[in-house]
Amino acid sequence: MTFERDAKTLELPWPFTGREDELELVRRSVAGGRHGIVVTGPAGRGKTRLVTEAVRGTDCARVAGTPETRGLPFAAFAHLVPETASLHRAVQLLSGVRLLVVDDAHLLDDASAALVHQLAVHGRTRLLVVATDGARAPGAISRLWTGELLPRLALEPLPREETAQLLATGVGGLEALTVNRLYRLCRGDLRLLRELVDAVREQGLLNQVPDSTEWEWRGPVPVTATVRERTAHLLDRAGPGERETLDRLAFGEPLPVDAGTLDLDALERLEADGLVHVDEQGTARLAHPLHAPVLRAAAGRLKTLRLARTPADCAAALESETAELARAIGETDVRAVSAPVGEWLLNEGTGVPARHAAVRARFARLRGELREAAAWAREGLRAAADDPDCGLELALAAAQSGHPDLAAPPAGSMAPESVGSRDRSSDSRFAGPLQLPAAVVDSSTPQLTATPTGSSGAANSREVAGGSAVTWWAAARGDLDAALGTVGENPYDAVRLGAPERAVGRLTGVFAEHAEALAHDDGPALDRAARALEERGFLLFAAEAYAQAVRSHRDPSAARTSRTRAVALARRCQGARTPALAGLVLGELTARQRQIVTLAAAGLSNRQIAEKLTLSVRTVGNHLYSAYARLGASDRDALPCLVELPEAQPA
Repeated sequence: MTFERDAKTLELPWPFTGREDELELVRRSVAGGRHGIVVTGPAGRGKTRLVTEAVRGTDCARVAGTPETRGLPFAAFAHLVPETASLHRAVQLLSGVRLLVVDDAHLLDDASAALVHQLAVHGRTRLLVVATDGARAPGAISRLWTGELLPRLALEPLPREETAQLLATGVGGLEALTVNRLYRLCRGDLRLLRELVDAVREQGLLNQVPDSTEWEWRGPVPVTATVRERTAHLLDRAGPGERETLDRLAFGEPLPVDAGTLDLDALERLEADGLVHVDEQGTARLAHPLHAPVLRAAAGRLKTLRLARTPADCAAALESETAELARAIGETDVRAVSAPVGEWLLNEGTGVPARHAAVRARFARLRGELREAAAWAREGLRAAADDPDCGLELALAAAQSGHPDLAAPPAGSMAPESVGSRDRSSDSRFAGPLQLPAAVVDSSTPQLTATPTGSSGAANSREVAGGSAVTWWAAARGDLDAALGTVGENPYDAVRLGAPERAVGRLTGVFAEHAEALAHDDGPALDRAARALEERGFLLFAAEAYAQAVRSHRDPSAARTSRTRAVALARRCQGARTPALAGLVLGELTARQRQIVTLAAAGLSNRQIAEKLTLSVRTVGNHLYSAYARLGASDRDALPCLVELPEAQPA
């Protein structure tokens, strides 16, 4: 047992992932004639790791504050200055240090803090100072940025897409809904993220997704000692009367304030203490998502029986959520909508009804969240293996994604001749792992639309949606002629595939604006359409419109701006690989990254690339990790979908 504990403490850190802009900013702050920077943020946000990566390979001195030595003068500098040194003498001794890294500066003793401040005033030593938000820092440290001696970088939470990349490089393939759950629970605390992932793995809570290389987490949150420590100081502030209100929320959140189930006086006090959040709709929930599992774990059996809810208790609320999502889709406005009941059912592992899962999948797909769409569709297929709508959503998510693990076959199949107007049953380009459900071509029952069309009749038929799946699967195989040949009652598909003449006059609203702008090869108009699509939550459609604008702009500067926006949106679309985005993302890589990515996509190993380019294997690996983050790829297998490899030349 001792060996196992020691082995755990020696686990290697996850590869540094994301934060490329912040990393470059920190590096620039200690280059040239600049004097340094202060990096601040809550505990666990990755401040120390960022600074460590920024100074990797450079000659620097390091000091750190600790709670135990705050009363000892110059304790943090004990290895750099003599015990009897005065402040003046300490400044002289350190004036020759080119770069000084000060970690946990909020914990420095007053003498050490004054020394850091004087070094900043003199400006001979470049300083990288790390301090934690919310902790009481010595005045000499806070005046580094309030007195404008050094610029301050307030570190924001790692974005969801970069968190997914971090998990991919540090853990392996986690499916999108598990990534979402971890992201929501940790709220940017990367140390807590590591703790939860380790606990989930150790307790055997990860299960492999059928027909996939990904892993999913359903069921309870492991309430480890670290999780309790992170929440105890907040929950201990609640009095006995307030604790009952907290427990009710822990087992049933979100709860309406006016339902008569909550003590309003206690709720008001809890809100003032920052333990409860009440939204504009008058719904109360706990302020931090980890509070609920901690409270539930501490509840006795009788309290759990009294307060716990069942899936049957949630039926009406789930139906309301489903209707709200469907309404948003019908109004062509897919900006984020809160739907906690469906997520609760998912996380509890009790099963999600296929109807709700299909709507969630479609909502996510229209937002460009393709991995999430596929995951919701699979949840629905678990509840009803032959559900045609979930099968269709899985097919559409797979067809518009470059990730082969999404292409697990839905139930049923469709005859090859129904792929297009001509028989392609012998065409190898249409052979592959995905077969569309037979029910996809059954138009007898109105179902969810596949893409917004502005036509209320045809847009609601399963035949329309099935036709869209056929179109995008042909496009995914590189046969645009076949894809355009299958565009029928989905005219917006033609716009996305670059044939707007087939859609002009058949669309409404922002989709019509997109078609008109593309038909007239009008770059500024395409930018305007892209902004309107983005405002409504259609991130993938917006990325495609910006990408099309790149080719339409006459002004190189405007084209670069459109490219940057297209890439930024495409990175949020969870691996979307559509014809409009083809070859676009590589433009955001450095020349060396493009070179390495192209070789990796061609099948060369890291060692082969290193030998070819005269680099170290570690350098090649670091470049690939950085490229993965920018490209939104999870691993090397996704690279061939991103890179236009040169065609083989005849001998």
